[in-house]
Amino acid sequence: MSPRPVRIGPRAAAALVLVTLIGIAAFGWPLLADAQSGLAHSQDAPWLFAALLPLLVAVVIATIADQGMDAKAVAMLGVLAAVGAALRPLGAGTAGLEPMFFLMVLSGRVLGPGFGFVLGGVTMFASALLTGGVGPWMPFQMLALGWFSLGAGLLPGAMEVPPGRAKPRAWGAIRGRAELAMLAAYGFLGSFAYGTVMNLQGWVLLQGMGQGVSFHPGDPVPANLARFLAYCLATSLGWDLGRAALTVVLTLTLGGTVLRALRRATRKAAFDAPVSFDSPAGSGPGHAPDRVRADT
Repeated sequence: MSPRPVRIGPRAAAALVLVTLIGIAAFGWPLLADAQSGLAHSQDAPWLFAALLPLLVAVVIATIADQGMDAKAVAMLGVLAAVGAALRPLGAGTAGLEPMFFLMVLSGRVLGPGFGFVLGGVTMFASALLTGGVGPWMPFQMLALGWFSLGAGLLPGAMEVPPGRAKPRAWGAIRGRAELAMLAAYGFLGSFAYGTVMNLQGWVLLQGMGQGVSFHPGDPVPANLARFLAYCLATSLGWDLGRAALTVVLTLTLGGTVLRALRRATRKAAFDAPVSFDSPAGSGPGHAPDRVRADT
């Protein structure tokens, strides 16, 4: 069995790098903009969304072209995105409690960074349609959650332990309580990182809040970043803490069960298993049709 059910090939990696660079530019350009530019995220969000959707599709197509995603993986993507979208309304709007984040951590861990990035973007898009949260912030949320899920897929020790193999062959795998602790720690830190990145998107639109926390277009980057840090501490620390705490609690209590279910599903789906056609000896007219077998 492959160490990762959905691999990242060279074309998928190139697509991920491209969308990440575009995302960094989209989040950070106001810090470098001229004071007279008159530009704001409310204007660039439609352009980012128009670029992001084809790039998400490009990541999927590149992964398929690299033989890392088949129809079964795409089906699982749809199922997990639907579950994540359904989880979001359960806590959104209440002290930052968003249960979908723990599912993104576990899915990215089991299914890999490329799958995780696409899952994060698609889940946020579907949940925005479900909750009516469509606005200039949505493409930025898609990017941020995609990065969050991608990071979970890049954590160490994700090697699958093939059944019947000697233990030394799986020396790199991390399982059990150690894995849950690592995922909980990542979910905690990643929840704050997500909130901080999203703060950057909204902060540049809010002016007149006071000299200590407002964004000043055209000011030196270090000065604006100092104000941004003060803004995060003053406005969103409690919200991000709620998201982080819930992610940790759900990961530690339900993580083991969900991880086993996801890994069992990927083993049964046998992603990337080569398909061979076995014909019974002496087959011909009147004999049983060929049997299709997936070699796992």
